[in-house]
Amino acid sequence: MPNLLNKLENGKHILVIYIISFFMLGLLIYFNWIIGLVLAVLIGLSFYYSMVKERERQDETEAYISTLSYRVKKVGEEALLGMPIGILLYSEELEVEWANPFMNDLTDEETLVGDKIDSLQEDISTYIKEDKDTFLVRIQDYVFEVFHKKEDRLLYFFDRTEKEQFKLLYYNQHPVLGTIYLDNYDEITQNMDDTARSQINSEVTSILNDWSHKNDFFLKRTSQERFLAVMNREILNKLEETKFEILDEVRELITDKNVPLTLSIGIGSGSTELPLLGTLTQSSLDLALGRGGDQVVIKDEETGKVRFYGGKTNPMEKRTRVRARVISHALKELVKESEHVLIMGHKSPDMDAIGAAIGVLKIAQANDKQGYVVLDENDIDQSVQRLAEEIKNDENLSPYFISPDTALDLASKNTLLVVVDTHKPSLMQEEKLLQKTGHLVIIDHHRRSEEFIENPTLVYMEPYASSTAELVTELLEYQPSTLSLSMLESTALLAGIIVDTKSFTLRTGSRTFDAASYLRSKGADTVLVQKFLKQDLNLFIKRSRLIENTNLYRDNIAISIGNQNETYSPVLIAQAADMLLTMTGIEASFVISKRKDGRIGISARSLGKINVQVMMEKMNGGGHLTNAATQLEETTLQDTEEWLKKIIDEYFEGGDGE
Repeated sequence: MPNLLNKLENGKHILVIYIISFFMLGLLIYFNWIIGLVLAVLIGLSFYYSMVKERERQDETEAYISTLSYRVKKVGEEALLGMPIGILLYSEELEVEWANPFMNDLTDEETLVGDKIDSLQEDISTYIKEDKDTFLVRIQDYVFEVFHKKEDRLLYFFDRTEKEQFKLLYYNQHPVLGTIYLDNYDEITQNMDDTARSQINSEVTSILNDWSHKNDFFLKRTSQERFLAVMNREILNKLEETKFEILDEVRELITDKNVPLTLSIGIGSGSTELPLLGTLTQSSLDLALGRGGDQVVIKDEETGKVRFYGGKTNPMEKRTRVRARVISHALKELVKESEHVLIMGHKSPDMDAIGAAIGVLKIAQANDKQGYVVLDENDIDQSVQRLAEEIKNDENLSPYFISPDTALDLASKNTLLVVVDTHKPSLMQEEKLLQKTGHLVIIDHHRRSEEFIENPTLVYMEPYASSTAELVTELLEYQPSTLSLSMLESTALLAGIIVDTKSFTLRTGSRTFDAASYLRSKGADTVLVQKFLKQDLNLFIKRSRLIENTNLYRDNIAISIGNQNETYSPVLIAQAADMLLTMTGIEASFVISKRKDGRIGISARSLGKINVQVMMEKMNGGGHLTNAATQLEETTLQDTEEWLKKIIDEYFEGGDGE
């Protein structure tokens, strides 16, 4: 090609020379015509020769261009048809208009032309509709990076299988740390002799070592009740596929020996930094223990999500009150160091939240500090309306109930804030108080969830307890002897216990009755409790109609759907769920209805064999193994029911069910 260009350039130069020569020849003929004639003949011959050569050059150029065009066209066809890159044209109806042989070889058909683009891979049409420029798809055993030219309705497929395999290999080799903790080990073994304790240790260690060898990870016992596990993500994925069956193995072994020992496992993953993994592991273990133990909690730094496994058993009631005494003393010191105390429960507070708040108020007063209960009068459910009216009429108690706005004005860095019956910021009466107060105490009986108040000074969470009122009652017993409870105050605490235990039938331990006995000795009136719990006839009829809309799912699960045109209070649907559990053959109940705030509410209950907590957590809710709930936005009753049934199916078919 460069030679051809040089020839063309030389031809231009010759033409210029000829023009100059003709001009000089004209001058020469004018002065000497004989010499000029001779030169004219010579120039003519030279011009003729140049024209012949120029014609040859043009023929050569045309031949070269023709050859080059053919070669370029041939290379284009080879690239289009023979290169290992997929090329596909599609129509406006997302049908294949043309595909090169590379794409056709990916299917069993001779050609893709005329097929829907979904026949190749279902996600492609979705990405096209979303106007994605690039995306990854898996076709058979290959992974392709697809470049989308939407103006031309053209797709290029580049094989990225090897690259993705290396990424997966790198991902699978990321380190994972875990801590295994034997729940209640000290309490269980403290009265055993050395032989029995040694036998328990040997059997548990043997089971865990067999589990580690089977799954190829390192396990080391670091103390009597703790083990350290080191693995990678590939091993963790395998353990997750089995739903951590080790929990069931240990539980079954201990059950045979009538010793209630279970495992809690905290796992950190998603980072290559070992210090961060260690922090995630400990945080996961704390969360598992805060939720009652007998479960696995995995915190993934990469996704920012927490995964839960297990949690099939109710937390075992602790036999000693040492922790209650220690917490009570610590709370007393915090109260004394503060200027005043604010006590706050969750939104739409129930009997338990109000009763526990009154109990903490008495702790503040017993230590000569001003205390106030934060309560929004516009957010009181009808079920606690009678208690609220009694408080309002009590001149010794009503001055200490203030609105959230008043609490915000009162709060300072010297204020102690005590949150009762919840640990989720989103459920608090006034979340802004968290930033305005200096110290924070959490007292709750719910299983700890992923959402948790940050940086609390003191946390007293015991999932084994029947209610927060029970926990606060025990704290009252270790306060100064000058503490005195009025009849209404002790009755409010007892009402909280009675409501949460369904009149001492669910989640009731020996310490529950001890707390109730203490309150009764302080003047709690059971007749007044029954007055608080009296039901409105219209609400009773409405609840009965809600129960009437019940259908059985999987033989032993009751699902009730509220009327499309009616709204129901959270307490009403909770009562309906409780009542369904009294029916023969029902192991779990779910009541779905519209709420006044426009959201869809679900109240879930079980007798203990089915863990409704893990189901509600998958629907962005939470609660206890036997008592849970959630609220959903931007959905319908029908869609919510379908989602719930899908989660129930996953629970049983995935191995979480009994």
